[in-house]
Amino acid sequence: MQATRRTAAGVATLSAAAALVTLTPTTAGAHGAVFNPVSRVAACYAEGPETPKSQVCKDLVADSGTQPLYDWNEVNIANAAGQHQALIPDGKLCSANREKYRALDWARTDWPATAVAAGSFAFKVRVTAAHSGTMTVYITKPGFDPTQPLKWSDLDATPVAVYNTTRTATDGYYNFTGNLPARTGRHIVYKVWQRNDSPEAFYSCSDVTFGGAAAQPAAAKAQAPSEAKIAAGASLSTVSHAGHGGDEQAPAPSAETADTPSSPLPMALAGAGALAAFGAGSLLLGRRRNSSAS
Repeated sequence: MQATRRTAAGVATLSAAAALVTLTPTTAGAHGAVFNPVSRVAACYAEGPETPKSQVCKDLVADSGTQPLYDWNEVNIANAAGQHQALIPDGKLCSANREKYRALDWARTDWPATAVAAGSFAFKVRVTAAHSGTMTVYITKPGFDPTQPLKWSDLDATPVAVYNTTRTATDGYYNFTGNLPARTGRHIVYKVWQRNDSPEAFYSCSDVTFGGAAAQPAAAKAQAPSEAKIAAGASLSTVSHAGHGGDEQAPAPSAETADTPSSPLPMALAGAGALAAFGAGSLLLGRRRNSSAS
């Protein structure tokens, strides 16, 4: 009877260890930004978080610091689940209603812009983690006033592009074609990327001008970050690809704390391993005692 109880206890311990491993979060996440037409956060990051060139990007850093730019690949809502309009109020579309990115909502006409024309357009999205889902791209309606905060009602109901993303992205990019309608002057291209393997969604605003340079002579030409720029700033990013987005982690630990796991996964696995080892030991000990008693 005692041996049976020991065996049952050992099995329970092993089950608890297995459950711990099963419940431990696995690495996930989908992050990125529109590079054509260049999104606001990408354009300011390309200028350099420490030395921005355009006045609007200088003002962004003065208001919010450099971190939103180093975290250029994360403007998201972790649990959007398609409820975009319910979660993001008018005037907060570009920031996804996140305080960290509040400057992206500024209604200004000096955001760096991409010159475009009506017709076929090659969209380009740089991703640092690829996942399956759907990118839906909209543009503002004729007569849009860029000096007013962007509202949901400002967006044309007909998307200019819809693209189903996959778990792989060629060279870190999603490339797809859309169709821009006829417009004049300055407009905003708005992207919603809803994952279908998670409730997480990503958002972005890209400023575009129709009619050539004469349409907005004061606007700087938007440039996308180079791969060298992306690599140079990676160590200063606080964006984590763990969980389902929105989970920001502290910068890399110092040398004094380098041996401390920065993720709960190694600790959980270590704990599960210890429990498993203890359970196996208990089973073996119970069998030996039972054998001796016989």
